[in-house]
Parts: sequence; C-alpha cells; structure tokens
Amino acid sequence: MLAGLLFATADASDRHDTLAATLPIGGVTLIEFQARLLIAAGASQIVVVVSRLTPELLGAVNRLSRRGVVVDTVRGPAEAIAKLHPLARVIWLADGLVTTGGVVEAMRDREGDTLLVAPESEGLERIGPGVVWAGVGMIDPQRIADVAKLPADYDFASSLLRVVAQRGAAQLALPEAAVRDGHGIQRDSRALAAKGRAALIAAIGARTNWIDRFLIAPLAKLVLPPLVARGVPALMLAASGMVVGGAGLAALVLGWPASGLGAMIAAIVLFALAEVLGWLRDERWLISVAKWSIPVAAALATLLFGRQAGLVAGSATAPLLALSAVIAACLAERAAGSGQRRLWWATPPAYPLMLLPAAIGGQPLVGLAAAAGYALATLAHAIEQLRKRVAG
Repeated sequence: MLAGLLFATADASDRHDTLAATLPIGGVTLIEFQARLLIAAGASQIVVVVSRLTPELLGAVNRLSRRGVVVDTVRGPAEAIAKLHPLARVIWLADGLVTTGGVVEAMRDREGDTLLVAPESEGLERIGPGVVWAGVGMIDPQRIADVAKLPADYDFASSLLRVVAQRGAAQLALPEAAVRDGHGIQRDSRALAAKGRAALIAAIGARTNWIDRFLIAPLAKLVLPPLVARGVPALMLAASGMVVGGAGLAALVLGWPASGLGAMIAAIVLFALAEVLGWLRDERWLISVAKWSIPVAAALATLLFGRQAGLVAGSATAPLLALSAVIAACLAERAAGSGQRRLWWATPPAYPLMLLPAAIGGQPLVGLAAAAGYALATLAHAIEQLRKRVAG
C-alpha cells in the first residue's frame, strides 16, 4: 500500500494569515497539486499534517476526498501514525514543494528509506556536508512513530527529516532536468505561479510520444504561460477546438483537403492544450472530453479525406485505405493500453500530419498508404510488447 504525507503548516511569505499549501497554482491549491501527483503515483491514502484548518484548506481537503482516496488531517506524529497502515510505504512531500510526476514516481520505486537530495544551494534543509534535502522522501511509517516519542514541542517535519537521515536513509540525487521543470520549495505566490507554469510545460514534455514532445510541448511553452497568467479557462480552448474542427470537417466535405486537414490539426492542438490545462486545474470531465476529442477528430479527418479522394478518383481504393488506417490505429491504441509506449509509435494526431503533405502535393493515395502502414507497424510492435509482458 502506498500512502502520501503532506504538510500544511507554513505560512505564505507574501500573504498574511494564508497557508503556503493553499496558494494557487494554475487554478488549484498547491496541496491539491501535490496530492494529485501522489495519487497518479498510486497513493490510496493521503495524510495531511495541519497547524490550523483554514477555510481554503478545508475546501481543498474536501475536494481531495472526492477523488476516491482516503484523506486524513492530523496535528502531530502520534495522530499520523494512528491513521497510517503499519505496512504502508509513505511518500513525503515537503510543505510548499512544487515538483513533477517523474520525480514522485522515481521515489515511489525506491526500496527502503530514501531522501531526494540536492546541492546545498538548491534544497530545503541541510542533512550532510554540502547536501540538502530536496523536499521528497520515501519513508517507513516507523520513522513517524520514532518522532512521536520525541518531546511534543519538537517540529514534526524537521524532526522527521533528522530521524530518517540518522537512520541511514539512501540518497537519490535531484535530476537537473527536474529543477528546469520547476522543482523547488516555494512559499511566495508570485514565484509559485512561475513554477506552476514550468510544471505545466513539464507535464507535456514528459509524455512519451513524438507528437507531444516535438509539437505540442514547444507550442505550449509559447502559449500556455500567458493563458495561465490571464486565467483563460480550459473550456474555452476545448470549445475553440470544436469550432475549428467543425470548420475543418466542412472543408473536407466540400473538397478542400489541405485546408480541412490544416484546420483539423489546429483543432487537435487546441484539444491537447485544453487537456493539459484541465489537468492542472483538476477539471476531470473536461480532461475526458479533450482526450476523446483528439482520436475522434483524427479518425473523422482520415475517413473524410479518403472519401473525398475516392470521389475524385472514382475508385474505392482511397476510402478502403482510410478505413484500414483507422481500424489499425484503433487496434494499436487498444494493444498499447496504459503500458510504456515507444517514442516512434503512432498516435491519433500523427495521421492528419502525415496526410497534410500528401493533400498539398495532390497525392492522397500515397498519404493514406503511409498512414495505414504506420498504423500497422505500430500495431505489430504493440502486440509484440504485449506478448512479452504477458509471457514475463
């Protein structure tokens, strides 16, 4: 069982009587952002150490409780150890920490007590010569029980860090990439907003397909920071994608393949940006809408492109190739599932991108054949990967 330990005790440095854990980061509170990273890593219980229950913190805890995990608020180590399962593995995130899912997942996979560490200029609290804690720890619940035996006026978080370090916890170096992606302790609202934008971009760049990494992520670096700063709703991006996508489908039906495919690609980009912005703001229904809109838009674009090419040529070859590409792509997505995907594998946005040059060059059959072949190659490799996982 995996559990998360969060702290909401420190005040914000620039807001009077406001907890740092309740500062906004991209539309949600920081503690909700932290909890979502833990839940994504597999945590089924969240223990929040509080000094006082402010309305903002109560609201955040209530929203977390609706995510299907057990959320407990405690005031000290004795209460915390009473709530935690004795066999649980606990991921501990520092108060005010902004980090990425990759960092949390790397700590989740560690065996035994482990502390994430950084050079002295980049961390939270010194734990050795030239080494400081970087705000993430994997600990045994017994370490919390050890802290409970100390005098009640000792600081919980600081005492826990000392106990874990003195027990010989392993040390994992903080990757330099994590710092670029926004990892760090921050209790100033303005600086936190900047780190939140960096974490948002990292959420896209960490994905394993080439479309997200080389197309969506660079665009997101340009457009998402001003959108987040201005509070533009993710729903607006999704609605814009639907409007642009509708125009693209109309263009394909009317016989303008290049314009139609270009509009469909733009719509898919808008859906992808809406999905990431919705993830940051915890708008789960919108995430589902945007996530499903991308493959639907790609499939419709491919089928309509094939239909129009078939009408022009007076042949069924183009529609059959389009149908084959869509079927193979659906099967490839099914075979890939939630497992580790290869960078080169096809994803739904790849097909309109492949068809656009063919439409511009007036060679629709070449584009459709390439798309179908790409889908079949992905499907074959995904099946082999699935067979290896089953056999292993």
